[in-house]
Amino acid sequence: MKQIEKYQGIIPAFYACYDGQGEVDGKKVELLTEYMVKKGVKGVYVGGSSGECIYQTVADRKLTLEHVMKAAEGKLTVIAHVACNNTAESRELAAHAESLGVDAIAAIPPIYFHLPEYAIAEYWNDISDAAPGTDFIIYNIPQLAGVALTMPLFREMVKNPRVAAVKNSSMPTQDIQMFKAEGGEGFVVFNGPDEQLVSGLAMGADGGIGGTYGAMPELYLKIEELMKAGKVAQAQKVQYAANEVIYAMCACHGNMYGVIKAILKIREGLDLGGVRKPLPSLVPEDMAQIEKCAAMIDKAIKEFC
Repeated sequence: MKQIEKYQGIIPAFYACYDGQGEVDGKKVELLTEYMVKKGVKGVYVGGSSGECIYQTVADRKLTLEHVMKAAEGKLTVIAHVACNNTAESRELAAHAESLGVDAIAAIPPIYFHLPEYAIAEYWNDISDAAPGTDFIIYNIPQLAGVALTMPLFREMVKNPRVAAVKNSSMPTQDIQMFKAEGGEGFVVFNGPDEQLVSGLAMGADGGIGGTYGAMPELYLKIEELMKAGKVAQAQKVQYAANEVIYAMCACHGNMYGVIKAILKIREGLDLGGVRKPLPSLVPEDMAQIEKCAAMIDKAIKEFC
């Protein structure tokens, strides 16, 4: 049986941290990591969508992970998303992540070309082979990747003994149950859609990985606490409050991750920079909405936490 305890809980997706010239800033990476430790989350998911991975170089991603590991000091479960849109660079990132001692690596399927499932399985297994001592997590996000993790593909992948989990960001929560049942004892499934954490946990998810968790970790930790205690109705109220914040964050001109970084600057004094083009940057008109979002988070934490 795999050790699943290190994956059970709230795992924020880590944000890209840039200096004034838009380059990765190691010191800011460390400050964000220390913030996550202070908030009491289970771990961090580094180099995924929230980390703007598809707009970063291999060197950017290596540098970020190195500073996360330096600051985490073993206090966080660290999952490194290593997928690039080619196998060679993905394997390079996988080997680098293993050399740093991460708990697991993860990968989306290749995007753009619609590959047959046997080619997707080969891609994932090639990446896993580059980190032979590290757990592998399949990242299922069909609405962005354009490829869904089907049950035949899943069954093929679990033949690889390093495949320990699925980060399931598909919208049907039924998928969580199906992957849990097929994966067997000790197999981990993470809830992906932040707006559905309550339903994901109710359906059997072991924990959650989410892009908005870092903006308001207190609310997601409270949801987890209430669900463990069987207080579903109370957890639902917290979920609704978090969802209202998400909807408000998405109402800005700038990209949501830029909005989140601005909220963290207001609420936590963390200056993580902006977002990398082609993601749209914030405009001055966004600030009123961002301040509203920060106030909504403060109110919800005061009410529920």
